[in-house]
Amino acid sequence: MKNIIHKILLAAPFLFLLSACDKGFEEMNVDPNKYSEVIPEYLFTRAQLDGVSTNFTGAAYLTIGQSMQHFATYKEVPAAGDKYFNYSYSTGNWNAYAGTAAGQGAIISIRQVIDAVSANPANVNKLSAARIWKAYIFHRMTDLYGDIPYFDAGKALSDKNYGPKYDTQQAIYADLLKELDASIAAFDATKATFGTADLMFNGDVVKWKKFAYSLMLRLGMRLTEVDPATAKTWVEKAIAGGVILDDADRAIIAYVDGSQTASRNFIANGLLSTDYITPGGDNVEGGKFAKTLIDYLKNTKDPRLNVISIVWTSADGKTFTADTTTALQSGMPNAAFNNLPANFNSFSEPNPNTLLKYSAPLIVFGNAETNLLLAEASVRGWKSIGTAASAYTDAVKAGMRQWALFGSGGTISEAKINAYLNLNPYKTAGTVAQQMEQIQTQKWVSLFLEDEYEIFANWRRTGYPVLTPTNYPGNLTGGKVPTRFVIPDSEETYNKTNFIEARTRQGGANTLSSVVWWDK
Repeated sequence: MKNIIHKILLAAPFLFLLSACDKGFEEMNVDPNKYSEVIPEYLFTRAQLDGVSTNFTGAAYLTIGQSMQHFATYKEVPAAGDKYFNYSYSTGNWNAYAGTAAGQGAIISIRQVIDAVSANPANVNKLSAARIWKAYIFHRMTDLYGDIPYFDAGKALSDKNYGPKYDTQQAIYADLLKELDASIAAFDATKATFGTADLMFNGDVVKWKKFAYSLMLRLGMRLTEVDPATAKTWVEKAIAGGVILDDADRAIIAYVDGSQTASRNFIANGLLSTDYITPGGDNVEGGKFAKTLIDYLKNTKDPRLNVISIVWTSADGKTFTADTTTALQSGMPNAAFNNLPANFNSFSEPNPNTLLKYSAPLIVFGNAETNLLLAEASVRGWKSIGTAASAYTDAVKAGMRQWALFGSGGTISEAKINAYLNLNPYKTAGTVAQQMEQIQTQKWVSLFLEDEYEIFANWRRTGYPVLTPTNYPGNLTGGKVPTRFVIPDSEETYNKTNFIEARTRQGGANTLSSVVWWDK
């Protein structure tokens, strides 16, 4: 993994420009706005890395992580989700289009991969994987921003289209589902794959199909409140096709500890670079775990508490120990402070032996989520696998087993898992609303930190878990939990006509309180 990423980030730029750097001056005739050669394998790996990690600190941690009350901060500047301040943190995901100083965005990369492999029928598996990954990137983007450039996106290099039109989220979702369906059907086990350039499955076509069907299941379920008939059709199609059910089929990107930042788990890197650097002292962004999260885990006697959470303890004020003792764990209330609280060090923060390991894996899509989606389908009376209770039980077990991937500090014994299920059995006799609340709240725990984006989308769709909004003085939402990311002001400058049209179509506002099409 380390060697692959190292090659991507260091060797790829030279490979792209190789044909323009020979002994003569042929480079004088090369268009400086285009790469002279696209190496699909390198760009696909880069698109995978960038597709999951764009703007993690600003979006997944400070905005979503706080607003979903996994984290809290006492400070005001980084309180995008804690106090509903500073919308600029939510604009960084737009870099998936244009990229940053470190390189081009994931959307441009995946578009170039698709263009490069489309012409040759022998590359059908590479094309299918790229189309599926493109759907993954865009579903996250449209869920955050609503109407966005989609059909014209990423064509600045190929078509010199610098002002792409904005497409409706409804149209985008229809095409994402169509793309997944067509890509799955096109796979051919006899043809070549991306092999080791594919960080999730090493080119395994069977696993790519399960990933695509799982994504189809997620996207289909997203439509329950706006188009339930279409939602049912796609959900049942995905289940019939075969989703990720076994641990061995989970979509995982492995990272390694080392001197190359890109080789490290970006979540651990982001948390350590912004907050959790020095034991027993102030944190840069003033962050700690939120009271809502810690209280829930303690009240349900969830063994994941001792895997993810620690309190720094010290007998002499110099040497600190990461203590996982349940009784010590305490979350910081959201929006409760604007100065360093006297008891700051008593609040829980991420466990350095699991969450803060540079070598921690990333579960891009796991069987905890798919089983919770199956449980919801069963509650709705749709064709599913087993009962809602059995799917829920499988989800809880998978969600706890997955922490073993983080090392010995994450291993939860089967006895502890069963004890949790005995204390918190599935509410088979409960109302539909009670069962939905249990399923979606479990998702809020099971996907913690690994996919804050999905937690945010699922909360907006279902209303669970039930969160108590904060109403800090001067907040930007009137005391309402943020419901959409803000598109950067630069769009009004560089793509004004299309941006204004989309903004008007979505109610005329571009704020943290705006809503996306499926959010009813």
